[in-house]
Amino acid sequence: MKKTTLNRIFHSVALAALVIGLAPVAADAAPRKGTTAAKKSQTAGKRVMRSFAAGKRASVIRVAQVPARPSYGQIAGLHSVQDQLDLKSSVALVIDQETREVLFSKNDSAVLPIASLTKLMTGLLVSEAKLPMDEMITITQDDVDTEKGSRSRLKVGSMLTRGELLHLALMSSENRAAHALGRTYPGGMDAFVSLMNAKAKMLGMKDTRYVEPTGLSSKNQSSAHDLATLVGSAYNDPVLREFSTSPGHQVAVGNRTLQFNNTNRLVKNAGWDIGLQKTGYISEAGQCLVMQAKISGRKLIMVFLDSAGKLSRLGDAERVRKWVESNPVTAPAGSTVVRQVNG
Repeated sequence: MKKTTLNRIFHSVALAALVIGLAPVAADAAPRKGTTAAKKSQTAGKRVMRSFAAGKRASVIRVAQVPARPSYGQIAGLHSVQDQLDLKSSVALVIDQETREVLFSKNDSAVLPIASLTKLMTGLLVSEAKLPMDEMITITQDDVDTEKGSRSRLKVGSMLTRGELLHLALMSSENRAAHALGRTYPGGMDAFVSLMNAKAKMLGMKDTRYVEPTGLSSKNQSSAHDLATLVGSAYNDPVLREFSTSPGHQVAVGNRTLQFNNTNRLVKNAGWDIGLQKTGYISEAGQCLVMQAKISGRKLIMVFLDSAGKLSRLGDAERVRKWVESNPVTAPAGSTVVRQVNG
């Protein structure tokens, strides 16, 4: 094989490895242009191209082998726990919404970062406050993510109604939308975060702590049982049910019309009857998902935390659904019987 052909092959493989090795570990998005993360990626890319020009192949390999940051669950060894359904999530909990019967549990007492599942509490407080949903709110520099450098299609200066921001935060996990909702809450951001924690305490969420309304911070943490409680409470709000399960939504921003879609593709699946849902991801939390869904005539609440792959949280939900459908167990109304499945 000619030397030029070998060089082209090596060039293609190395560039592919660079893309994989430098994949962002931010919340639901790639690094925003101009951020520290983006600049590091650009700098590394320039070093690679200079190395190619100089024939320094070893330096390319070193750059491409940047390891992914492990999640808190991986560090704690939670993924080593086996379970009957071979779930990819290190934490899982499935309960009957009406009887509180536990159908399935795995590492359910672990307290982990919850990423954008945080926005479910953000939405609950905004909706319960009965603030005017048609009030116009401007995205400001304060809403720009400095925690993870994630991207947003809502540019600084964009004006949307509170209702539109709430819709995008719950459906598309829009970080600037969620931050703007907290920032413009009566009393400001500090008051809003205090209310988030007060609401968690009122609901009996003893393992939960919030420091901001988006989920970008790994200091926002909770347990599967607490999140199941939050889902149960949020399900009582028709606005949260509608917005979180909406397949897509268009908003007019200036002269543009932007199409936003749901981060959970299961809402478009005819095989699912989902009443409320929320996804989340930051590298420290892994892929997360909470849902209220009707399966085999039962209203179930499902919590999946720290799933290993982007689609594995959805795969875990499918495994649970098929398992419930093949093992129908109907407990009497008000029953406190617990049927737990631990690894």
